[in-house]
Amino acid sequence: MANICSEATLRRFLGLVLVAALSACASGSDSLKPADLGANPALLGVRAAWTSKIAPVDFPLQAKVTGQTVALAGADGTVLSLDARNGAVLWRAQVGAPIAAGVGSDGRFSAVVTRANELVVLEAEQVLWRSALTAQVFTAPLVAGERVFVLGADRSVAAFDAKTGRKLWQQQRPGEALVLRQAGILTAVGNTLVVGLSGHLLGMNPLSGSTLWDATLAAPRGTNDIERLVDLVAGSSRQGNELCVRAFQTAVGCVDALRGTLVWKRPAAGAVGLQGDELQVYGVEGDSRVLAWQRATGEPVWTSDRLRYRGLSSPLVLGRSVVIGDATGLVHFLSRIDGTPLTRLSTDGSAIEVTPVVAAGTLVVVTRNGGVYGFQPE
Repeated sequence: MANICSEATLRRFLGLVLVAALSACASGSDSLKPADLGANPALLGVRAAWTSKIAPVDFPLQAKVTGQTVALAGADGTVLSLDARNGAVLWRAQVGAPIAAGVGSDGRFSAVVTRANELVVLEAEQVLWRSALTAQVFTAPLVAGERVFVLGADRSVAAFDAKTGRKLWQQQRPGEALVLRQAGILTAVGNTLVVGLSGHLLGMNPLSGSTLWDATLAAPRGTNDIERLVDLVAGSSRQGNELCVRAFQTAVGCVDALRGTLVWKRPAAGAVGLQGDELQVYGVEGDSRVLAWQRATGEPVWTSDRLRYRGLSSPLVLGRSVVIGDATGLVHFLSRIDGTPLTRLSTDGSAIEVTPVVAAGTLVVVTRNGGVYGFQPE
C-alpha cells in the first residue's frame, strides 16, 4: 500500500511559506505575520442565527448539504443531521469508532469511514451495514444512485450497493509511493463518476468502474517520492459539464467532463480546493493569497493579499461574496468582483478547516473544536 504523507511532510510541501519563514527568521523580519485586518467594514448585514456543537474535527470533514439539511460528523464517531434553518438536530447516530472520512449523503443514506478502515452506511440514525476496506480513506464517500463510492488511499475506487452493502466492483490504479492525508476528488457529473487519482482526473462508468476518459492535470516531477507527490484535492467548481479542480501545489485547471478534455491549466501553489461561479473560479494559495481566474480561459482576474498568512479554508461562493474561514476562527466575506473585504464574523477562535456550506439560505460553518454556526442575512 502507498505510504501516507504525514503532517510534517505536508508542511514541507508548502514550500513557498516554509522558505519565506526561514528567510524571515534569518533576517529578523516579521513579514510572515498576518497583516492587521483593521476595522470590520460591515458592508453586508449578516447575523448569527444559531449555534450547535459536535465533537472536535481532526479529520477531513465534508459538510454535506441535501435540501435544507446538513449532515456532519465528529471525530468521536457521531454522525448527525441538522436543519439549516434553525440548527435543530433531526437525528443523531454513533458508529462506535473514530471517524477518518465523511460525510457522504444523498438525503436518505449517509456514509462515513472509520479509522479502522470500515465503511459504515446509515439510513437516518440506523446503521444499515458495515464493510471492511483494504486501505485508509481520507475522502468522504459519494452516495448517489443508491450506490456508495469510496476512494482509497491506495488509489482504489470501489462501489457498494447502498441498501445491502454488497460490493459491486473495485478498480485500482498504480500511483506514486506517497498520497496526501487529505480529501481528494470524488464526485458525479451527469452519469459519469469523476475521480482524482494522482494528477489525473478520471471519468468512470458508475455501473462497472471502467474508465471513460483520462485528463492529466499534473505529472510527477523531482527525484524522490516527496518531490514527486501529485494529488488532486477536494473542493471543485462545476458549471454544466465543466469541472475545475486543483492539483496540490502544482496547478489549477478545468476539464470538460463530458469529453474528458482539458480546457485550460494554470500554475498555482495551493493546497485546498476551489469554488466558482459562471464567470470565475476562486482559490487560495499556500500563503493565503486569494485569487480569481476567468472560468473560460484561466486568465487571472484579481489577487487579494489582505488575508495573507491567515491559514485559509477552501472558499464558498455565496451571493456577491467569496466566503473563507481562517485559522483563528474568523469568517471573511470578500467581493467576487475584486476581492475587497465586505464583512467578517467570529466563531469560537479555533481554525475553520471545513469548507463552509450554504443550505436553506443559511451559511453553515464548522470549526476544528466542533463549533457549528448558522449565519443568516439580516
